[in-house]
Amino acid sequence: MSSTVTQPAPRWRWLPAPGSWQYHALLGAAGMLVLGPLGGVAAAYMNFSLGFFVGGQVLAGILGSAVTAGYGAAGRHGANYIQTAAASVAGMGGMAVVIQAMGWMGMAAPSLWQLIGYMLCIGMYGVGVGMLYTPLLVDRMQLTFPSGLAVANILRALTDPVLLRRSVARLAGGMGLGVVAGVGATRIAFLGAIDLSASTFGAGMIVGARIGLAALVGGLTGWALTPYFVSIGWLAPGDPYRKITFLFALGMIMGAAVVDVSLLLARAWRQMRSGLPSTVGGRDRDAARVADPFATLDADGNKVRDAVRGNRRPASPPMRWIALWVVFWGAAVVATGAMWFGQPVGYQLMAVVLVLVFALVNGISVGMVDQNPISSAFVLTVILMAAVGLRQPHVGLIAATVLLISTAEACDMQQDRSTGWRLGTDRMVQFGYQVVGIIMGAVLAVLLARLFMQAYPVLWLDQTTLPADQQPARWTSAMTYKIVGALRSMTEDKPYQRLAVWIGLGIGLATEILRKLILGSACYRRFATTGRAGRICDFLLDAIVLPSPYASSFGGFVNLPAAAWMAAGGVLASVAESRAAPASKDAGLPEDMSTTSLVGGGLIAGDALAALGLGLMGLVAVVV
Repeated sequence: MSSTVTQPAPRWRWLPAPGSWQYHALLGAAGMLVLGPLGGVAAAYMNFSLGFFVGGQVLAGILGSAVTAGYGAAGRHGANYIQTAAASVAGMGGMAVVIQAMGWMGMAAPSLWQLIGYMLCIGMYGVGVGMLYTPLLVDRMQLTFPSGLAVANILRALTDPVLLRRSVARLAGGMGLGVVAGVGATRIAFLGAIDLSASTFGAGMIVGARIGLAALVGGLTGWALTPYFVSIGWLAPGDPYRKITFLFALGMIMGAAVVDVSLLLARAWRQMRSGLPSTVGGRDRDAARVADPFATLDADGNKVRDAVRGNRRPASPPMRWIALWVVFWGAAVVATGAMWFGQPVGYQLMAVVLVLVFALVNGISVGMVDQNPISSAFVLTVILMAAVGLRQPHVGLIAATVLLISTAEACDMQQDRSTGWRLGTDRMVQFGYQVVGIIMGAVLAVLLARLFMQAYPVLWLDQTTLPADQQPARWTSAMTYKIVGALRSMTEDKPYQRLAVWIGLGIGLATEILRKLILGSACYRRFATTGRAGRICDFLLDAIVLPSPYASSFGGFVNLPAAAWMAAGGVLASVAESRAAPASKDAGLPEDMSTTSLVGGGLIAGDALAALGLGLMGLVAVVV
């Protein structure tokens, strides 16, 4: 039974009737041909330049609401369909770095259609696995999925045309600044000398000072330890510190994930045994209200189903149908990898099976802390393949690509469906938009890789072999660096690399346990919330003294200027938020739609558009 109700006629006569093929054509075109490619360009650019990207759900949700504004409050469902398709396209676009990794490792470039077909099969398998786990993670455990909640809040709020105009204006301002900064960094010597990066600064504005400063702490630690690493032979003179610190960072993420996922699994087990819906974990009613402002809470602060969501569960495809989908596309991944890339069937099967594990574990992590440790999944896959005898990095890259793309798409789709669950959106229709988004995204990922790498030959350089003074300042490609570094460790027997991962794992494990014990204690929370001294100590402990391993590990993947720009953006955003007038904070905007987050998102998009424009001009110059 569909969760949607009969929708009123649109406000404007030229709009197609809800549910008609013209209606879905309009929404599909907006998501796949406009907002999705915009997010894909931003994602690819950020992964090439930084090694991470900020999901485009918020931007697509805001602009998608402009398309469906004429449908009134019911337009939130159409906007959700648009952002779902756009997020699929953008997520696949960010995976263009896999093709860059092939170039770094000297692999012969496969044909265009083979690359598109292989990535399409992987993406389809990923969304199927994501749907397979949706009844557990979204319906039964009712995990928060912070970004999914943010998009739901935005889509509700943007039914107000005045609010929509204010949001678009702030985004447009940020995009304008991003374009100016992106072009200026390549044309003005001073801006290039200080490694200006509007996208990194914008990302810092979104995540805030606590995460931004934690990333800088990680970078400064690696920089300070460089002479020591050289003295013990872990780095050669002139090597960048991230050539070894990325291994520590990977271990830290895995260590922290062990703690968080273990707690989540234990909580899920207790909830399933008791037969009760998710609770707020013992937090008071105010904390629960912050976590989910639309939830109805009982006297103990527990979440219950409310009228906003309704008692009807969004319509889902039969699980037998989903299981057949997963089997079909899993077999397609194995077959295309073997036929087109000459991959051993055993390692392809191993990768397909491991996706079933990591999509669940990482999905729980995304639902709880909004972090998807796909790097941990990738590296652990490489380690497991090496343990069973694999010594060919090229084989490892093609097989582990299945983990990288499928896990990312599965978790992203679970997050999108959590938004649909809150809005009461038809899940069958939403799944269809995800699927067509994957088709467009597979094409876009390959085309963007070709576009950027032809326009910027520096992206072909294997940075894992370059000395520090030859490392590119703008194109750090941290994700590619991690991928290639992990794969190269399969053939080069360097025990200290494994030791670095184990040390990082221990640091991440110990740090996360201490954070849970200290920051979660009632005594500490009373101290941190009473008085200026308590707030200052809490900030210093959380951001600098005992920073989150998820945040500080970022500093181990990128060069120091990138970490510094992120910290600067975070500090600026936090200062601006703290000094904002109370009236502006009570304007009815959800937290995720604050001025700083909207401007930060605009900076990222603007910087990406500048890079795309410069890249196109570079391609034209080469052709001419």
